[in-house]
Amino acid sequence: MPPAPSGPSSAQAPPRGGDAAPAALLDLSPGELSDLLRGWGEPEYRAEQVARWALRGGATDFSEMTDLPQGLRDRLGGSYSLAPPRVALETEADGGETSKLLFDLGSGGMVEAVRMAYDPDAAGGARAGRTTVCVSTQLGCAMACVFCATGLQGLARNLRPAEILAQVLHVHRERRVSNVVFMGMGEPLANYRSTMRAIRWMVAPEGLGLSPRAVTISTVGLTGPLARLAEEGLPLGLAISLHAPDDELRRRLVPTAGRVTIDGLIQAARRYRERTGRRVSFAYALLEGVNDDPEQARRLAGRLRGERAHVNLIPYNPVAGLGLRRPRRGRVRAFQRELQSAGIAATVRVERGAQIAAACGQLRTDAARDGGPGKGRPAGGPGG
Repeated sequence: MPPAPSGPSSAQAPPRGGDAAPAALLDLSPGELSDLLRGWGEPEYRAEQVARWALRGGATDFSEMTDLPQGLRDRLGGSYSLAPPRVALETEADGGETSKLLFDLGSGGMVEAVRMAYDPDAAGGARAGRTTVCVSTQLGCAMACVFCATGLQGLARNLRPAEILAQVLHVHRERRVSNVVFMGMGEPLANYRSTMRAIRWMVAPEGLGLSPRAVTISTVGLTGPLARLAEEGLPLGLAISLHAPDDELRRRLVPTAGRVTIDGLIQAARRYRERTGRRVSFAYALLEGVNDDPEQARRLAGRLRGERAHVNLIPYNPVAGLGLRRPRRGRVRAFQRELQSAGIAATVRVERGAQIAAACGQLRTDAARDGGPGKGRPAGGPGG
């Protein structure tokens, strides 16, 4: 897996040769941006000004930063870029409350994000209600989960921090973003550096200013990065994908699980809870005839008893060609009741955007199969 490109850690602008594209400003960390501008002789407050324009202000060009000296705007524009990726396609569902975005990263790379509006109030303007953005962290995925559309594609590369942030900022320019969930394409903890750099900007006061509690990472369960995440000092939400009550079935569903056991994941969740004070959720995709039997629910409850865990049951959203089916509603409720009767908090995920293939990877898979973005509302320029 290729590492995420690193931003400069000194006060020097990145070298540019010939027609090389400028580096993305938001690939820098907050500390690196401060170091850069300090090295250019700028006052300490300048980094906060630039960051506020780039994130909360939604600037896509340095010329928009009107309270910065012209010379600084020119210098930043000569070395860095704020240009967002082009939105190739936007499709809507749920009366416009859910939209799926397909971003064109160039060289044929397409990545998805989903915007979900909750309790919207048109009269209240862009700050009314809550808006959650589901973001991707990789172009494809190497985890190879047998039920996942993204897993069919393999891994092309990691996304850079700026490419992750661009998914949030596109929505933020229209509506205030209240929550971000890392549940799109890719495994966030397999792209740890870019994921955490993007999150640092999301929660920074000079960035988007989100509470860490408003950001949730969903992971298949990479125990090394999970231990590292617990030491970041950020009480992020954490969802660990289990999908099975036993290791044998889980390895069939998640072939890359390897020697990572369910008990090991439960221990990692316990450590995370102890370090952050946050209850961990366990995701469980329900597949008809595979992992939806009441006896499997009882075995899962036995493993989670006493862990203050929450189970998020996800009725499967079928992917063409995989031969897997969604359980009937009664079967889903029976599984939930078994967990609840054993004292395990269990909820069924509220579905959004089923008619626009909002399960991660499906829109990109459909576009690739059809030879293009397909049907929907194409965007008319960079960033939509």
